[in-house]
Amino acid sequence: MKDYYGILEVNEKASQEIIEKAYKTLAKKYHPDLYSSVEKREAEKKMKDINEAYNIISNSFLRTQYDLELQKERTSRQVNKDINENDVQEYQQSNKEKENQFIPKNREEKQKTEHVPNNSNVGTIFGIIDLVKVLWTNKPKSRQKRKINQNDWIAVGLTIVAVLIIGGILWVIPFTNSWMRQLLFENPIFDFIGGLFS
Repeated sequence: MKDYYGILEVNEKASQEIIEKAYKTLAKKYHPDLYSSVEKREAEKKMKDINEAYNIISNSFLRTQYDLELQKERTSRQVNKDINENDVQEYQQSNKEKENQFIPKNREEKQKTEHVPNNSNVGTIFGIIDLVKVLWTNKPKSRQKRKINQNDWIAVGLTIVAVLIIGGILWVIPFTNSWMRQLLFENPIFDFIGGLFS
């Protein structure tokens, strides 16, 4: 991956003004018309790189994406640099010990660790798939009976009281009285319910 900041000779935290100023300075310095035939080819190549770097770094979206990729590359380079062949065996051995340490002892522990997503997949399509698996397998079971607590009984009681009060108000109002009489006395459902108690 090209180091666009290095090509423009600016710091990674440089503002847009500094980047533009550096671009203009380098464009004047390496303009192909200023060089002879042998040096002109190198200047054209240098200008191509400068233009490419400026197009990426001057666009805020592309710059953000470039910074992320640059950080990933630096991290992987650092990891590769830190781990040499002698360390690989020690690293693998310590990982095996850690894995054995966290092997679930019983069924409950196995279920807890079974649906843990892989951290190395974060930010990838596989990470999203792992997340969906975790959410799907850990969703609450709809068949489980929910315990009714005191607050639920209070809510049911208040609902019944509210319905009775509204029904009483509608019964007293002359405009809705006939509708309430028709609902209660001429409705087949209420006739059936009344027939059960008579």
